[in-house]
This record gives sequence, structure tokens and C-alpha cells, in this order.
Amino acid sequence: MTLLNRLQQATNELQAGPLYQSFGTLVRVNGMLLTVAGGQYTLGQRYQVEGQAGHWIEAEVVGFDREQAFLMPLTDASELSTGARVRPQAKQALTVSHALLGRVVDGLLQPLDDGPPLQRGEQISSQNMAVNPMQKKGVTTPLDVGIKAINGLFTVGQGQRLGLFAGSGVGKSKLLGMMTRFTSADVVIVGLVGERGWEVKDFIEHSLGPDGMKKAIVVAAPADQSPLLRMRTAELAHRLAAWFRDQGLHVLLLVDSLTRYAQAQREIALSVGEPPATRGYPPSVFSKLTQLVERAGNSSDSSGSMTAIYTVLAEGDDQQDPIADAARAILDGHIVLSRQLAERGHYPAIDIGASISRVMPNIVSATQLKSCYSLKRLYSRYQQIQELIPLGAYQPGKDTELDNAVAIYPKIEAFLCQGLNEQVDFAETEQQLTKLAV
Repeated sequence: MTLLNRLQQATNELQAGPLYQSFGTLVRVNGMLLTVAGGQYTLGQRYQVEGQAGHWIEAEVVGFDREQAFLMPLTDASELSTGARVRPQAKQALTVSHALLGRVVDGLLQPLDDGPPLQRGEQISSQNMAVNPMQKKGVTTPLDVGIKAINGLFTVGQGQRLGLFAGSGVGKSKLLGMMTRFTSADVVIVGLVGERGWEVKDFIEHSLGPDGMKKAIVVAAPADQSPLLRMRTAELAHRLAAWFRDQGLHVLLLVDSLTRYAQAQREIALSVGEPPATRGYPPSVFSKLTQLVERAGNSSDSSGSMTAIYTVLAEGDDQQDPIADAARAILDGHIVLSRQLAERGHYPAIDIGASISRVMPNIVSATQLKSCYSLKRLYSRYQQIQELIPLGAYQPGKDTELDNAVAIYPKIEAFLCQGLNEQVDFAETEQQLTKLAV
């Protein structure tokens, strides 16, 4: 190639830079809310606010009022000054690839571990695209989670969306860790939203372990992070899970917790002036919950699956908590953990009377379904007279089914209990359940 041709090629590749750049101005800081004047702002768009030290702080538009826009910072915003410049940020796509497996990232897909920078991969939009209801695929195949009580009585299906409901300190995270280790999936996406900072490392070391981490991606935003970053963490976890599902892989998505996601949206909504409704939660919180959960599930365009398990914190053990109540309505099943069972040393402390899997009748055999209903009925009959037995008020011989329930209850309780490191596969669970319910 001649020098003239090379110069011509280089000239063609040159791109003219902007002749000028327009800036907005920071006019007010109210808590985590930044008020900006000047310029045109788009809801959900990213901007950068100039800090005192010359670095730029990332923020996102969460609302506007006439000529003023409201921004929420994604990172620490402690060095802002009056009249700071605000500039739009170029639209950034997510760079995803199988190199993400084994990594720990934040809600902006920036590494939190000591691994190398994430550079190469497919460029995808950061937005979680809504799926046409007619393109969604139903749940038809059971998913082995390695826990007897769930495999046998509340069978989970590939593509199901399940909730773990409980108050604080009842064992949600431990049960979630067991399901993480024992569930057979090609990829595990873990979203740790608004939890205590030390739990991130603890979950990786004790719940996932070195072997589990090889096929997992952890997306984390502890409680001290911006509410907007906490929200983006849950949404990024769903976006990554959907991408791996569309690659034809079976994905297990774990989000701890859905309640913290709702609380982050409440902080944002109240900051921009949205009126509180149910127990201080603005209406947009429940809309956001539905939009997030609907991104999970199977797609007819892919041979893969995306099973989602969410923890839901029932404040004060109140199962009528507005977030818990809303989650029950939009999920495909719920596992309720009982504080009374946990205090008796019954782990996992699953309240089988209050729990349900809505897809179970469609994915298990008629024999297992019959055995499941039989065990639940015997368990319920025993609970009715449990307090009467120590008082001597129970008289055997008057009710055959009740006598059978009292006699078999120790075996039922042994079936429902399971050690943290004990794994029981689906086939063995079905055999034990059938034998127990005969």
C-alpha cells in the first residue's frame, strides 16, 4: 500500500469531534437527591457530576420538574460543591461473556474481586427487555434442589419463580445456600441486594465454595451503597441470567433479598416526592416488583431455562407485610419459614401448611402428588392435637387417621429435617416420601 493510500485511509477513519459541549449546573443537594438545572434530561439516562477533586461522579435521572431534573448518584457523592458541572454520559452497553463466571461484580458490572478487567465479550443493552407473554414457555420439568422437604412437597420446576419468606434470623440465607450448592444448573447468578457487607464474602466462601464459584457470578451491593445502585444490582443479575438462558443454558438466579430491592425503590420514590401509600411504600414500588420478577422464567426462543429464587423478609414475622403479600401474588410459589420450628431446632424450618408450589401438580407423577397430599394431611391432623398430648387429653382409638398421624409423626419430622451439608436427590426423596405415606 502506497503512502498516499495509507493517508487517504487514515483520513477516512478520522471522526470530527464535537465543536462544543453543553453542561448543566448542580443547584441543590437534598440527602441523596441532586437537583440540576440547565439542559435537557431523559428519565433513566446516566450523567456525570463534577466533584471537588476533579473526578466525575456517576448519577442517573430519577425524575424532573419543569426545568429542573432530579438525579440520584450511583457512587459516593461526598465531594460535591455548589454550581458543579453536569454532563451527559455516553450510553454504555454491558460487555458479557463466559469469562464472567467465577467473578464478583457490582451493579455497574465493575469487578469487586482481584480479577482482571472485564473487556472482551458481547455488547448488550443494560435494560431488561419485557418479554411478550405469547413468547414465554411454561414450566414442565422438575428441578432437583437437593432438599427433601422441597423436592417432595413443593417441587420446583425449571423456569419457576419461587419465594423464601421469613422473618430475620430464621434461616433464609442458610436455606438459600443449600439450594445454591445442591441445585443442578449450568450457571448460578447470585444477586446480594442491601445485605450486610460481610455477608458477601461469607456467602461466597461458605455457601458457594470454590467448586460452586466456578459456575457462578455474584452481583453485590451492600446496605451502605446508594439505593439506586442496590436496585441496579438486582436488575443486572436478571439481565445476566437472561443472557445465559438465551445461550441455551440452565440458569439458577438467586436474589437476596426482594424486600431490600423494594426498600431501595421506596427511598428513591419518596425522595422525588411520590406520596406514600401502603405502610409508607409508594405505588411505584409494587410496579417495580412486578417488572423485575416478570423478567425471569423461560422463553420459547431459547432451549435454556431461568429459575429464580427470591428471599422475602417478612418484617416482624408478619406474613401480611405489603411486600410479602405482593410477592406471593406475583411469584409461582412460596416457602414460608417458621420461627417456632427454628426455635425447636427443626431445620430447614419450613412451615409445610403455609407453603405451596403452584407448578408442582403439572411436573410430578400422580404417585408423588398423592403421597404429598397424604403426608400434609397427616401432618395437619397431628398439629391440631399436638398441645393436648402432654396434658393427657388425647385418647387413642377414636379416630384411626388421627392415631396414624400421632404414630407416624416422628418419621415425618425426620423426613422434613436435613443437615446443612446433607444432599438428597430427587429420586431418593420420592422413594422416602412414598414409603412414608403408605
